[in-house]
Amino acid sequence: MSGKIKSRNAANADSIAGGVSCDERILRDCHRLYTDPDSGLIKVAETVGVKLLPPRKKITVMLMGNHSAGKSSFINWYVEEHIQRTGVAIETQGFSFVTSGRKRESLTGNATLHLYPHFKPLQEFKGVSEYLSTEICTSRQKRFSLVTFVDSPGLVDGDMKYPFDVDEVILWLGDLCDLILVFFDPMGQALCKRTLNIVESLNEKHGERLRFYLSKADEAGGEPDRQRVMMQIVQELCKRPGLNKCGFDMPTIYIPNPSKPSRCVNQIEEVCRSIEKTINQTVQNTLNSLEKDCELVSEAITETLSNDRQASLENRRARCKSCFLTLLGFSIPLTLLTLLVLGTLSKDLLEVAVGRQGIEVLSLYLTPVVRLFDSLSVEQQLYTCVGLALLSFLLLIVAQVSFRTQSTLLGKQKRQLQDKLGYVQEVVKTKKKKLYEEYLQQSVSDHDMDL
Repeated sequence: MSGKIKSRNAANADSIAGGVSCDERILRDCHRLYTDPDSGLIKVAETVGVKLLPPRKKITVMLMGNHSAGKSSFINWYVEEHIQRTGVAIETQGFSFVTSGRKRESLTGNATLHLYPHFKPLQEFKGVSEYLSTEICTSRQKRFSLVTFVDSPGLVDGDMKYPFDVDEVILWLGDLCDLILVFFDPMGQALCKRTLNIVESLNEKHGERLRFYLSKADEAGGEPDRQRVMMQIVQELCKRPGLNKCGFDMPTIYIPNPSKPSRCVNQIEEVCRSIEKTINQTVQNTLNSLEKDCELVSEAITETLSNDRQASLENRRARCKSCFLTLLGFSIPLTLLTLLVLGTLSKDLLEVAVGRQGIEVLSLYLTPVVRLFDSLSVEQQLYTCVGLALLSFLLLIVAQVSFRTQSTLLGKQKRQLQDKLGYVQEVVKTKKKKLYEEYLQQSVSDHDMDL
């Protein structure tokens, strides 16, 4: 196993040389510790009946809002490539995943679900599969290498019909996404009831993941107009009991355009900081989950070995008990047979067979039994013999039942479990500690690390 770890370190060195960020490498290494085909935590856990899920190598950020709210434009700005179509019309009719990769590629619904197997339950929503797509680009701007954007359809009220239940799909995706960005368009569609209803439902379960932004703030007119729009949106949100909370924040953002300077305060970097913070939290959560899963697997292996030792002990006790009952069951008919044989032999023949001293010993132990048996009537003697035979048969049955043992591990299986326990304790935990130190070294001084 130590050889496998060395080969992984070599691969990591190549990744670093390729310009992979520390956070990205940490998430990849954690993912590899889970999914390694030879000694991954998932495979080790399966041997002791524990099911683990591998951590994701990227965070998932969903953008939602009314149509023409600037969701696709923000993605294009963030990756610094023209990936998503933009415009006043409803350009995004389905759900589009935008992620980084080795080359520019567009994937359809089935390929998207193969790329993201944790999103496969989307197939259960009628009509969604045909409206799933993935855009892969090579951009590594900002923290895009650690982000998968989910661009949702523009939400509108009225007679607009979607080919699937867009509300339910967004709510389902909200359970899986790490961050949900809600864009409000100041040009008249911000108070879309469909948007507000979905936001209220998401807030009930994942309020900590929601972030609100007034998009296209430079198109809202002067400062008084922007303030008026924001007041209208905030008032509408506060009418919803679940959204009426202290500390409500809604930064103004717009896509910067050098050819169209604006005096409006642009807080678009706040969106980047929210994404950055979510990435950092995800790295910490992944490392913490790795430690917890190591403890879980170690406890499961230890418990399995302990249960096996207990089962072996119980099996030995069962065998001893079975042997004792078997001997007792056979001793009754043997005793009766002995009495019968001794009763038919003459005293001289017995003396020749066992000697005078043997006759004295037999007389000492068997005379009380013979006298008791002779004191019984013939019918009572018959019942006694039948009863002793049934008792003997019952003892043999109980002995057979007692001999049933529990299955135990083979010696090879025990050694394998011990090796896996040592691997988790010595290799995986050591690797996790090293990754945590590398993560902290990005922001903490060496002096504090020594503490």
